[in-house]
Amino acid sequence: MKFPLSFNFKLLAIASQIYVSDADGRSVAYVKQKLMKLKEHVEVFSDDTQTSRLFDIRADRVIDFSAKYNFTDASGVELGSVRRKGMRSIWKASYEVFDGGGNQVGTISEENVYVKILDSLLAEIPIIGIVTGYFLNPSYLLSRMDGTPIARLRKMPAFFEGSFQMEALAPSDNTEQTRNFLSFLMMTLLERMRG
Repeated sequence: MKFPLSFNFKLLAIASQIYVSDADGRSVAYVKQKLMKLKEHVEVFSDDTQTSRLFDIRADRVIDFSAKYNFTDASGVELGSVRRKGMRSIWKASYEVFDGGGNQVGTISEENVYVKILDSLLAEIPIIGIVTGYFLNPSYLLSRMDGTPIARLRKMPAFFEGSFQMEALAPSDNTEQTRNFLSFLMMTLLERMRG
């Protein structure tokens, strides 16, 4: 993957769709969230023609605040998972990242809790709430268990669409890069209405 990666999606779409492109503007992935599923199911394709499925992301349970989202490649091999830290995520977005064997290998945390609080308060005010997406832009840091930051996802200023940028902060192998990418994708789907 050639970083930074850009995640773009429409805020007012019926089914969530994310277009992912690399630093050169080439399409890297197209993400489509399945509608009307009791358990969350997200498919990741190579492009928007949806002819080549790369990954699947599935929740381990029906609607739960602390659901775990498991990643598999097209052949069904477990790549890892990400889980929201339930009540802790009310004040500050917080996730745990696991490898294919179920071992925790990292955490994702929101870098500035005040952005979330301010966004929540201002979003309820007519007219002002419309422009908060341009000025209040959260960022999320993915760190290894030893505290080494390895990737950052940053919300970019935008009206009527979501635009995020993922950057690598430390060298990673292909497996770790893929797991980080999928973790941020799922987190973006869960946190997309903020900012």
